[in-house]
Amino acid sequence: MGLIKRLVDKSIEAFVMGLEVFNKPTINYRTEGFSFFICNAWELMLKAELLKRGRSIYYADHPDRTLELSKVVHLIYTDKRQPLRINLEKIIDLRNTSTHFVTADYEAIYAPLFQSCVVNYVNELLRFHDRDVSNYLNRSSLTLTTNIRELTNEEIKAKYPPAIAKKLIFTKNDIDVTRRIENSNKFSITIRHELVITKDSKKANFTVKLAKDAEENVRIVKKLTDPADTYQYSFSNLVNDIDHRLKKNKIPFSYTTKGSDKRKESFNSYVLNLFIKRFDMKNDKRYAYQHVIGKLKEFSYSQQAAEFVVDQIKQDPSGVVDKIKKITPGT
Repeated sequence: MGLIKRLVDKSIEAFVMGLEVFNKPTINYRTEGFSFFICNAWELMLKAELLKRGRSIYYADHPDRTLELSKVVHLIYTDKRQPLRINLEKIIDLRNTSTHFVTADYEAIYAPLFQSCVVNYVNELLRFHDRDVSNYLNRSSLTLTTNIRELTNEEIKAKYPPAIAKKLIFTKNDIDVTRRIENSNKFSITIRHELVITKDSKKANFTVKLAKDAEENVRIVKKLTDPADTYQYSFSNLVNDIDHRLKKNKIPFSYTTKGSDKRKESFNSYVLNLFIKRFDMKNDKRYAYQHVIGKLKEFSYSQQAAEFVVDQIKQDPSGVVDKIKKITPGT
């Protein structure tokens, strides 16, 4: 019990330090700093929970090494579609890549995930260890403060070198789509400052006028078409979106697995890869776009790709996968 208490005490300390780093406006390193401290807080807290359950926190083949955070998260939260787990996985990815690509503008993209992560931590700390963070800090400190406006894709391209711009846009799109799919406060909580246009000058904090050719007046412009706006789905988000659509529309999708009489009923990455290969979707501009980020090449997908796959399944929900496997070499 002594080790469990020490782990939880250190976890709370890391959590408080994360909040202090993020809410201090003079720190430029706060996105990276927060991701390090919040991940450390979760790791210590969840390892304490594993010990409470009588589980080891060490690798079986390396008894001197404790489990990494991703492994601990998977052991505690076994449902890979759980919004809380998805939230943690996104922040862990940020921590792991922060030395390479993170810029100041990541703050606006990740702030809603950070806010949700803070609330999730408070709730899970109370659930697992009966510890209330209000005993250590004022509840108002749990609200993160950010004043960075999220840039458009065009502004990102103008501000950063191509490799960083593409990575930032890819990350932004991935989080936006995940937010729409999950639609849960356990994944993201929006921190928003809005400007509202009103014709009643008495309700306005300041006034502007619309003009087509003025230098200092406000102008309404149409958004330029950009591949990053059209192809917003990462591979995993495309899998999740198609699975959501099938379940929402009660389409009785199923397929047989090799060497088994059992039929699987969930859409997964294996099935999506079958469709991509069968219909050559990566080479069809309606469905896919290749992002080249330095030496790394990644594909993102359009909403039309999701609609196409769902439409194919609708035509033969229980037979389409088996037909694809028969007519597509190497499957």
